[in-house]
Amino acid sequence: MTQNPPDLRPDLAHARVPRAADAARPGQPTIGMVSLGCPKALVDSERILTRLRAEGYAISPDYAGAEAVIVNTCGFLDSAKAESLDAIGEALRENGRVIVTGCLGAEPDYITGAHPKVLAVTGPHQYEQVLDAVHTAVPPAPDPFVDLLPATGVSLTPRHYSYLKISEGCNHKCKFCIIPDMRGKLASRPAHAVIREAEKLVEAGVRELLVISQDTSAYGVDIRHREDRGHRAHITDLARDLGALGAWVRLHYVYPYPHVRDLIPIMADPASGLLPYLDIPFQHAHPDVLRRMARPAAAARTLDEIAAWRATCPEITLRSTFIVGYPGETEAEFQTLLDWLDEAQLDRVGCFRYENVEGARSNALPDHVAEEVKDERFARFMEKAQAISAAKLEARIGQRIDVIVDAVDDEGATCRTKADAPEIDGNLFIDAGFETLEPGQIVTVEVDEASEYDLWGRPV
Repeated sequence: MTQNPPDLRPDLAHARVPRAADAARPGQPTIGMVSLGCPKALVDSERILTRLRAEGYAISPDYAGAEAVIVNTCGFLDSAKAESLDAIGEALRENGRVIVTGCLGAEPDYITGAHPKVLAVTGPHQYEQVLDAVHTAVPPAPDPFVDLLPATGVSLTPRHYSYLKISEGCNHKCKFCIIPDMRGKLASRPAHAVIREAEKLVEAGVRELLVISQDTSAYGVDIRHREDRGHRAHITDLARDLGALGAWVRLHYVYPYPHVRDLIPIMADPASGLLPYLDIPFQHAHPDVLRRMARPAAAARTLDEIAAWRATCPEITLRSTFIVGYPGETEAEFQTLLDWLDEAQLDRVGCFRYENVEGARSNALPDHVAEEVKDERFARFMEKAQAISAAKLEARIGQRIDVIVDAVDDEGATCRTKADAPEIDGNLFIDAGFETLEPGQIVTVEVDEASEYDLWGRPV
């Protein structure tokens, strides 16, 4: 079993390969895929692989078995860019024929300057250009009588959970972020298309739907919350419709608009299917820092909103991410953030050290914070967050809760509670009585041990 990552960095890129790659038939062209970055990029990778499978390509789980490799990159931070360049270099060394796509693909000269031998570079969600590049490198040779595509397409996640992208792009202009430049303005999918995809996933055995976008609570704003085929493109309506499908529904990247409060009563209803879980990127708490970020500067009102959410839904889990060492951040401003965290008592917290990103407006701000100060503030922030998390999890000892089983091995079962999203939050481990458990099962356990981020329990 794997323990929860100690630093909970939400920006770390996890390389992905297809969970299942069928043996290629004789003469079948074969493509490999390395997917880096956030769940939104993961969905893009799944769509590319699904299209390739539909055209008769086999998917290879390793470099040696592929005639070419697609690397879907992350370009949000300079550290993520460096990791993407490393992944491209590894693919070139191991395979030699590499097509690059994803967020870093928006900077083709940056990629070809480091790796001039790549076959092609395309930007984020440019599916047709990726396919064109694959066709050029490895011509398709489909056999419609043999090449069968699963109804749910190719997945890079375990069979029992799946990411569900509801929109692309973002209308915000945060000074530290270049995502709107890379992925464009908000573009929502029609609600009926989202629901149909979710229905197919649930029919195929998915037990948890993880709703993602750049700004989930803005869903439908660009299409004026259009209603089509009985489904309205508004996050509240979508949450109800998805919850009715019988799977857990978890919301990620929810911007704290006032209408978010309308989601809380739905979460408070155990029969709704909508998990009592909100992933909200607050980023900071001091109003002056928030203004320099070009974000709403209302941390005090946010505390009131959090209190109202908890009054309506006491079981709600709040996850957020913050930036320390933002340009101009003083010790007093950082202390305000720590004090706010004490008051907010968030359940799940991640932290970034501020980094310049090419093209971000924050680069030009005065009074950049020294790296050693960022490191010291990061350590103090995480110490505070860990203490809050440890106390909250300690209070769960003796409780009976439902968990979803992610993996089972000889040592035990790795599970998650309703308060835990895959890979970024904690786990609940079962090390006795796990022998009959299988991934995707939802079982009731009694918690008997806790650490800073993880729980241990036994089936009841």
